Amino acid sequence: MKVDPATIEDVAKLLYIRALKLLPDDIKLGFSRLSANEGDATGRSVLATMVENIAIAERTNNLLCQDTGVPIYNVVIGRGVEVDGVALKAAIARGCEAATRGHPLRSSVVHPLTRINEQTSCGRRVPVINIDFSEQENALTIEMIPKGSGSENGSFLKMCIPAEGIDGIKTFVIDKVMEAGGKVCPPTIVGVGVGGTSDLCMHLAKVAATRPLGSVCDDPEGARLESELSVAVNALGIGAQGLGGDSTAFAVHVETAATHITLNPVAVNIQCHSARRATVTIALEGIRFGF
Repeated sequence: MKVDPATIEDVAKLLYIRALKLLPDDIKLGFSRLSANEGDATGRSVLATMVENIAIAERTNNLLCQDTGVPIYNVVIGRGVEVDGVALKAAIARGCEAATRGHPLRSSVVHPLTRINEQTSCGRRVPVINIDFSEQENALTIEMIPKGSGSENGSFLKMCIPAEGIDGIKTFVIDKVMEAGGKVCPPTIVGVGVGGTSDLCMHLAKVAATRPLGSVCDDPEGARLESELSVAVNALGIGAQGLGGDSTAFAVHVETAATHITLNPVAVNIQCHSARRATVTIALEGIRFGF
């Protein structure tokens, strides 16, 4: 199956707009679960206000949040798919720019030193484009994540030593969630990366933070850790928007990788309550959008 760069450009544009306007169903269900279990009156009121804000945004075809984020595109190429990699990346960038200028959207992307904003949501090495491969036949999938700055500021890395063990990992995660407090717009998804190298560990934390609610780490040890941390984080009392209560996080997600015998890196990346994402699958039978 050959994929035309023009198709990539079109779907990259639509994905950006779709991600900014429609909240995935799993996040809406996450709000329902938190609301049902929230024991604090203020917490229940804040959650209700957030749910109403989401409903109004979708009903009026408005953005869920004014922060259009740093655009991230995760591309998974299946077996039998023919695509020019260089052309693919260029097409995604064109689609990202077309969405920003044509919608129009507020561009949140600037040069790190001059702070110049090109008003395209693009710049040096942005959009962020991650490419992976799968065994799925004749299918190319693109996931678009607009990562807002409030939650992205909740990013931390510690190069733990192996002697600190599991307790060291847990302590670091809890400490950083407490440090972030209400600044990351809770309820959040707390992404935790464990293992690998420093850069891989941070990437794993981002992957974990942007996984759908209800998904479970495919490493049994990681799954056990995310279950324990989910309970611990919601016992902190930070609550929705940092105003107190039981709803600090929808969940803690963990991703792991093998590491060096003298290393134990741990990373945290937090996703805010507006956990936006959109996906598209391009296959022989056509194009299908989803979350």
